Amino acid sequence: MRSVAARCHTALPNVRAAQRVQQRRSHICSAAATKEGPIIIDGQVLHSITQERLELINSLDDFAAEQILPILKPVDKLWQPQDFLPDPESPDFLDQIHDLRERTKNIPDEYFVTLVGDMITEEALPTYMAMLNTLDGVRDETGASPSPWGQWTRQWVAEENRHGDLMNKFCWLTGRVNMRSVEVTIQNLIGSGMNPKTENNPYLGFVYTSFQERATKVSHGNTARLALEYGDETLSKICGAIAADESRHEIAYTRIIDELFRQDPNGAMLAFADMMRKQIVMPAHLMDDMEHGAKNGGRNLFEDFSIVAEDLGVYNAVGIDDELESGMGSRSPHLEHLVPVERRERVERLARLVHDVRHRRGGRFVAHQEPWRGGWGGGTTTVGTTRCSSSHPPRRSGQTERVIRNSGRDAPDHYTGR
Repeated sequence: MRSVAARCHTALPNVRAAQRVQQRRSHICSAAATKEGPIIIDGQVLHSITQERLELINSLDDFAAEQILPILKPVDKLWQPQDFLPDPESPDFLDQIHDLRERTKNIPDEYFVTLVGDMITEEALPTYMAMLNTLDGVRDETGASPSPWGQWTRQWVAEENRHGDLMNKFCWLTGRVNMRSVEVTIQNLIGSGMNPKTENNPYLGFVYTSFQERATKVSHGNTARLALEYGDETLSKICGAIAADESRHEIAYTRIIDELFRQDPNGAMLAFADMMRKQIVMPAHLMDDMEHGAKNGGRNLFEDFSIVAEDLGVYNAVGIDDELESGMGSRSPHLEHLVPVERRERVERLARLVHDVRHRRGGRFVAHQEPWRGGWGGGTTTVGTTRCSSSHPPRRSGQTERVIRNSGRDAPDHYTGR
């Protein structure tokens, strides 16, 4: 009898928690229907979250502390950029640099365009921290807030900061990159900021970050695979280690979205659909080296970088669209409380949006190759300027995942002395 009573006593909190979630869902749905419109200033929608949904966000502190913060790693358990680079204190430092340059001298220019573009994206980290701190209910109000959300933002940024540092130093050491042009691009990108159209709304903001972490994981994973194919194991480990970080961070943002789907499936579905309708804006879309357009017939730097990356098979937009479909499918159980017709209509509407995104991104830049002149791109890089309907190359996702998993905190033995 005691064991039965103990089980009942344990089950009661779970039942009550489920009841609270259901009550909150009903309250949010009814309140959202009567909410006044969002603030619009200079054509920009601001603070679009409803008061009821903001209260839900405010109730997630314990969830963030228990489910999100543990994804971060202690500093002493993380790799640092120097683990992968020549040791300046070593007597054979110059020999190590020579070896690095020998390994990288025959890597195609197109690969370095992609690597540099990824590095510039990582280096714009101040913009991404600013973006997270625009989100109502989760921003770091003081700059050193002890709240779980404040801790997450600062420590997430601290982990991400290693990525740009490592890639920047590596590119500098190769002698293959016009670093001043890169530095101008980074400064312009940070100064320009970005507008992901998230409306200060954490629902929209976390949809955005979950897909961005997925995109960077895919991109760095593919540069790791290609570096191994080109014969540079160290560069492969660098890109794979960064991809492994992005994979952990993707898990965090995906958990947040899943929790929103669990507690407020209507709001989460609407946010998901809204961001698909707007399209996910890439964080480096405003990159500018102040010379690319003039030397390349007015072409846009970010668009040319994207074309090269896609043509190389590093960033495959169709692969990301596959994630949209699988993400939508995995969250369908959270819609079970809706009546069947309403649930079917919402899922079908979102499926149409995903199809439209795929259609707009479809095809691959392969026709009419033109050189990329000046800047950080390299004079022999070619850029396809016509979109046609040919299919993308295979992503070899299994091989990429193995490269990511095998990276961990590994560093080349001859650089670390291990």
